[in-house]
Amino acid sequence: MNNRMNLRVFEDVNIIDRSGAESLIPIQESNEIIQGTIAQSAVLSRGRKLANMTSKQYKMPVLDMLPIAYFVNGDNGQKKTTKQAWDKKFITAEEIAVIVPIPEAVLDDSEYDIWAEVKPRVTEAFGRVIDGAALFGVDKPSTWREDLVTTATKAKAFVTLGASDNLYDKIMAEDGVIAKVEGSGYLVNGHLADISMRAKLRGLKDEVGNPIFKSDMQGTTQYALDGSPMNFPNNGAFDKTKALMISGDFSQLVYSIRQDITFKLFTEGVVQNSDGSIAYNLMQNDMVALRAVMRLGWEIPNPINSIEKDKTKRCPFAVLKAGE
Repeated sequence: MNNRMNLRVFEDVNIIDRSGAESLIPIQESNEIIQGTIAQSAVLSRGRKLANMTSKQYKMPVLDMLPIAYFVNGDNGQKKTTKQAWDKKFITAEEIAVIVPIPEAVLDDSEYDIWAEVKPRVTEAFGRVIDGAALFGVDKPSTWREDLVTTATKAKAFVTLGASDNLYDKIMAEDGVIAKVEGSGYLVNGHLADISMRAKLRGLKDEVGNPIFKSDMQGTTQYALDGSPMNFPNNGAFDKTKALMISGDFSQLVYSIRQDITFKLFTEGVVQNSDGSIAYNLMQNDMVALRAVMRLGWEIPNPINSIEKDKTKRCPFAVLKAGE
């Protein structure tokens, strides 16, 4: 009987049970993976966490019609009725798995801190997958909503930066990135940008010579742009060919976790690269593979507001794109 399998599709394999994995993975430290993933993911660190999901799908009511107020004429004036309407949006939890191959020789070394080596690799991999799917639609599940950059582009909430364009104007002017968000009835409270933007932003000053990109010792991030915290994701997910910078109201990016991290160890099988080529044959390479699994979903509620009532034109985010 052939016990070889493809770990990417998680078919039947010989598995060390949970009791056998406890010496490698402290179960109580699963929360550290969750917190580490949030820190490694730009989406999760800037977004707003909802309560954990109790089922695969979470229904979220979103305001879709504004109430109207009236003046009442005199003491006996008739009070008119008004109404509100609610739309429904759904957050669907999907499974994300990360596989970390570990040489058996390393496992045999009792002096080696396996957990310290594995944990940052797992959290970075989770963060990269989540950011790629949510921001740019990379390998996103079919049940997830369209990605953030596509959403902003469809709402015309983007600005193109050409080689000869003034960066300050593209960000701060009346038709700049920040103004696009404000035109939808939201206030910018954060930015995500490709690492190459740091060089572009250094020395950028406002009309009276004050820097708009500077160290923020009091804020939640090391840098701030126009008073809002700025992150430069370094997990490899940010695609500068699709966006140089994303600005917006990140309270409108919400996510919910369905399942805490679970672990399994595999002793046989093959681990494939994304292109289908075999990266490791566990038996031939004297390796084991740790698989970590979590489930989560996300959404952009984008409720109606008094500034922009047309939901096809309303977006809490705007994108700075590279031009010619």
